[in-house]
Amino acid sequence: MVYLTLCKFSKSFPSTLLSVWTAAFFLTLFSQRVSGKDCVCELKNLQRPFPMEKLDSIHTSANQCTKSITSTQLTEADVLMLGVQRRLKQLDESVSVLENEDDGDLYGAVSLRIIELELAEILGLMGKLKKTINSHKQLSESTATKLQNMTEGMKELEAFDLSLVVSKQRENQRIKRELTECQHDLQATPQPPTPRPRHCPQGQLVNVTGPRTYALTQYGTSYYYGAWGKDPKPAPGKEDMYWLVALTSSNVHANFVRHYSSLSTILVGVGPVDTVIASSNPTTNTIMGPNAVQYGDALYYGCYNIPSVCRFNISDRSVTNTPLPQNSGSNNKFPFGYLDATYIYTDLDFATDESGVWVVYTAPDNFGNVILSEVIEGSPPSLGRTWRTSLHKRTATNTFMACGVLYATRFLDKQTEEIFYSFNTETREERYDLRIRIKKMQTNIQSLNYNPRDRMLYAYSDAYIVSYDAVFE
Repeated sequence: MVYLTLCKFSKSFPSTLLSVWTAAFFLTLFSQRVSGKDCVCELKNLQRPFPMEKLDSIHTSANQCTKSITSTQLTEADVLMLGVQRRLKQLDESVSVLENEDDGDLYGAVSLRIIELELAEILGLMGKLKKTINSHKQLSESTATKLQNMTEGMKELEAFDLSLVVSKQRENQRIKRELTECQHDLQATPQPPTPRPRHCPQGQLVNVTGPRTYALTQYGTSYYYGAWGKDPKPAPGKEDMYWLVALTSSNVHANFVRHYSSLSTILVGVGPVDTVIASSNPTTNTIMGPNAVQYGDALYYGCYNIPSVCRFNISDRSVTNTPLPQNSGSNNKFPFGYLDATYIYTDLDFATDESGVWVVYTAPDNFGNVILSEVIEGSPPSLGRTWRTSLHKRTATNTFMACGVLYATRFLDKQTEEIFYSFNTETREERYDLRIRIKKMQTNIQSLNYNPRDRMLYAYSDAYIVSYDAVFE
């Protein structure tokens, strides 16, 4: 109870209950005559007292959260992850060196010791990373609990805001945000249209480095023609999977595709899963030629004995096809080649890039020059837009696509292949002066394809599987 001297009144002032309304403070005043002239009022607060102790507790918890989470802690896991990634890359290079050594075990022992030390470093970093992740998990759970308690506490304290100051502040902030957004929209310059998927934000292809990987397949040197790579548009759960097609019948036909769970398993040739397309070779739906590609969990290849695009759905194991334009070359009529040599049954060359699947072929009415068509996904697939180029197909050894640009290679010598030609499907510009060299590990490259997910070129070269890094400007 609080007693305040409010005023002095005359003796005739009645001794009745004096009610003074004070809405802001919710106080009720009682008057009482004291000593004739003095009026002393009794103020009684009808509301609960404000819990300052709770507010102080929430403020302390907030300060503790701020101090317990630092920028160094947030970046620690990223630094360790980067270290593991770099060590793994170095380990991969060391394994490649060991595979290529043939020195009577002299240097092999040294390389093995280096690999052992690198593995120890990687295991040490993985241990630190695991410990850091567990620490972050505990900190996250503890912080989440504290934040939940602080949120609930602030909601309880908001009940003392009888003048609705907090809610009005929130409403004012919302109105200000909407007003700012409206003003920004009115003054903003219209955004340019979204570029087509084949547009290359990384620029033009300027170099090819490597090889990054180089190994015999599980078949050894038995099958010189084939293709391999990764799916640029993998099905969920198959992001790390690699595929391999080896022409196991006369270097011309194949009737199944082989899948590996990772790069290491395909390099050492363990744990493959074979998916059969046709019952035998050659027969209907047999793969014909080495230039197959996988995209969207489907294998695209040249159909057996007809100028058509075949699509094998890996999930339901069904085959559909679409014919190429009339008189298109097939059955070894228009293969790739150089001088007096040819890469047999390479009439159709399939390619993938950022926008999907493409097929390269030719026909007599285009004088043997390369024709390029989009392959539209579907069952059956269909052909989209088509371009005719001035590149004679027999002057090239391979083609591949990157960002809507067709690139062609030629044979320089046993050690070097050269990307010499490009055709831009957007501008229709042709160039014959690229001069981008590719270091070969074997004499011939039977198939070459670009993967936009990892920006790598995958080559099948005289029974070896090889990969290269594609460098853009």
